[in-house]
Amino acid sequence: MALKDLIPFGMSLPHRSPDSVGVDVVHAVATGADTIGFRDLWVTENTLDHVMSFDPIVVLTYAAAVTSRIGLGASVLVLPVHDPRMVAHQWASLDALSNGRAIMGVGIGRPFHFTEFEVPQEGRVARFREQIELIRALWSHGKVTHHGRYYNLDDAKLGVRPVQQPLPVWMGVGHPDAIRRAAGLADGWMGAGGSSTEDFRKAVPLLKESLEKGGRDPAKFPISKRIFMAIDDNPAVARAELHRWYTEVYHNPAGTDASGIHGTPEHVRERLEEMVHMGANHLLLNPVSRHVEQLAACAEVVGLT
Repeated sequence: MALKDLIPFGMSLPHRSPDSVGVDVVHAVATGADTIGFRDLWVTENTLDHVMSFDPIVVLTYAAAVTSRIGLGASVLVLPVHDPRMVAHQWASLDALSNGRAIMGVGIGRPFHFTEFEVPQEGRVARFREQIELIRALWSHGKVTHHGRYYNLDDAKLGVRPVQQPLPVWMGVGHPDAIRRAAGLADGWMGAGGSSTEDFRKAVPLLKESLEKGGRDPAKFPISKRIFMAIDDNPAVARAELHRWYTEVYHNPAGTDASGIHGTPEHVRERLEEMVHMGANHLLLNPVSRHVEQLAACAEVVGLT
């Protein structure tokens, strides 16, 4: 059985790289993934970065304009460094312009995010919860009055509302407490590309248990992971490409084998099937180089071509 018959697959939109990424490559991957049949396109958010990176809402809006079917997601926005009113408007606009294809993934961020954007870390979980509450209210109600710990609005409305009601909010969090929180707040969950396969193996049972305790069906809840990967008939070439990514971008050479997947098409397929057996019902494939060529290789591995 082809992997595509087991679960849907997402594809990373080229947006962050130790090398420059041209609009021609973004266009080719966006339109190619749309035509081939990948479920969705995904980006990350890395504003102040040591490598090249596009803003997520901008590059996804570009992708929306050149595609017709494929979903458009970010995993994740570092929500506490943003004003939720602006985020609500941006993502409602993307959803409207794409005719209901947006998926907004959010996370609470790391200490350096709060330092870079001069946002207090104190109360970050409360801020995060209030932001999600306010964003969803602005998306779903005509006018909103909100008086919280961090944000205040009186009889305010967005200039545009999402096509999707509700527009899905996924979370990309790894701490056990945050995973439990995601089971109650989110519409889907995606393990980070920098987290290990073993982290994913441990997270899925906890997530499913938390969903069930909250009266939610794990089978209907997207459980995903971003997988940084490289495919080549020569396993050494594939590993070298992925090793460069984890070394230069993540400063974590050990992640090459602990978190990523690399090797021949047959080996990569076996590893992806293992992820499905661990409980993934969606996977985001994230090639790290040769993006157009790797799009075709990924499509063949999962059976889309």
